[in-house]
Amino acid sequence: MLLPDLRDQVLRANLLLESEGLVKLTWGNVSGLDRDRGWFVIKPSGMPYADLRAEHLVILDLEGAVVEGTLNPSSDTPTHRILYREFEAIGGITHTHSGHAVMLSQAGVALPCLGTTHADHFYGTVPVVRELTPDEVAEDYESNTGRAIVECFRQEGIDPIAMPACFQKYHAPFTWGKTAMDSVKNSVALEVCCQMAIGTWQLAGHRHQELPDHLLQKHYLRKHGPGAYYGQGKGGQ
Repeated sequence: MLLPDLRDQVLRANLLLESEGLVKLTWGNVSGLDRDRGWFVIKPSGMPYADLRAEHLVILDLEGAVVEGTLNPSSDTPTHRILYREFEAIGGITHTHSGHAVMLSQAGVALPCLGTTHADHFYGTVPVVRELTPDEVAEDYESNTGRAIVECFRQEGIDPIAMPACFQKYHAPFTWGKTAMDSVKNSVALEVCCQMAIGTWQLAGHRHQELPDHLLQKHYLRKHGPGAYYGQGKGGQ
């Protein structure tokens, strides 16, 4: 069986989706990339998490060809493939339909940084990616989802490492990170920040100001900057 260590990490990351309350039924998937080989491991389509085993995971190359596996890969595989090809510093991707993040996706509402919890994980406003056109949906829905995400980040000049998340309008969130597990942690953080923001807006309305820049800088950079000191190692969690 190829890539046993990566398979194990991707399996554990997928199982976290359910235990962390990020998915219902089979509404989500995680993948992990071996950048040196150009292969990624992803959950098979529609498989319940309770049944998932390492041998069920599918390995593909960055052209979309199956390297190893007998099951159909996730229907979102083309989106993962595009993001790996275009965001060269990432090594893991998570897609969920977690409730509060989907609320913002469906409403087409970006998530501004309202407090320090957000700033610990996301450097500024989490963007909304435009909806796909009818032609894009008909041509290649999943690949064009990935292309729209890349287009958004490039047009807006957003660093995908500093902002490892987005909302696909009318659809759901995507997050990513250096590893599969990192991408799941970012999904957990995104869902919690969405819940906090919705509650904040309910209490204070949209009059609530965004986090002052000096606090955003402090909280993000103490975890992720070159002088990071949080945790038990540079950039530790």
